Amino acid sequence: MSRRLVSLTLDTLEDLPRPCRQCVYWELDPVAADRACAAGDPGLEKEAWVSQTLLEWGSCGKLVYVDGMPAGFAMYAPPAYVPRSMAFPTSPVSADAALLTTAHVVAAFAGGGLGRMLVQGVARDLTKRGIKAIEAFGDAKFGEAGDEAGGCVAPADYFLSVGFKTVRQHHRYPRLRLELRTALSWKSDVEYALEKLLGSMSPESLLRPVRPATRTTTTTG
Repeated sequence: MSRRLVSLTLDTLEDLPRPCRQCVYWELDPVAADRACAAGDPGLEKEAWVSQTLLEWGSCGKLVYVDGMPAGFAMYAPPAYVPRSMAFPTSPVSADAALLTTAHVVAAFAGGGLGRMLVQGVARDLTKRGIKAIEAFGDAKFGEAGDEAGGCVAPADYFLSVGFKTVRQHHRYPRLRLELRTALSWKSDVEYALEKLLGSMSPESLLRPVRPATRTTTTTG
């Protein structure tokens, strides 16, 4: 099974699940989002938002493919690019953080570590830009009746499971934070454990025995 992580572009935008491709919950303020939906083509607004964000700020999403099939995605941006972020009771997002608006793994691929893979990809990208943390609004009652966000806000439990910590409590929409140093340490932890397991043995010594040095003698005449 091959896994591939790529950045969101206007080309890969079409690989988002159709409901998400047409959703502007995060990209517009509540009034503008309702207006776009009433007009009948919110997908155009979504494309315009992605285009502007790519042009002005850079990569704003990651997609993961499994055997060539789109299996999940995550989207992120500075809070200034996300009007909906100010509508949450636990806003605002910290000044040193980017906002991870949503993350989703297709049900058929759930449970395979793709959620963590997406967050690691986001973390690597943001670290290169000098951003210190990722924050997100989680839904503590995801899937329950009366879900006004319609699934656009990822479960708080998901963020907690991939290393986020709650920085502002709320019964429905807590704000969570992941220090990028923590996110990038996952790979280092795995490498350290492997090194500890193998001890001081080099890869070459695992593949073939070490031959004793040949003793040479010299004669004097």
